[in-house]
Amino acid sequence: MKPIDILIIAVIAAIIGSALLYVYRSKKKGIKCIGCPNGAKCSGNCSECNGKCGGCSGSENKQ
Repeated sequence: MKPIDILIIAVIAAIIGSALLYVYRSKKKGIKCIGCPNGAKCSGNCSECNGKCGGCSGSENKQ
């Protein structure tokens, strides 16, 4: 393996690791829909959000 290969693998591992840490910390804070802009206010019934982030049902800032 060349040093550039090791560097690329380390950068990809750091990106994936930081994304996993972000998800873990968000779930620990109680955010139901992590990708949703209203995720912290969400009641957990995010059928509308479903990856599209159109807003959660029951939130004040429904779009």
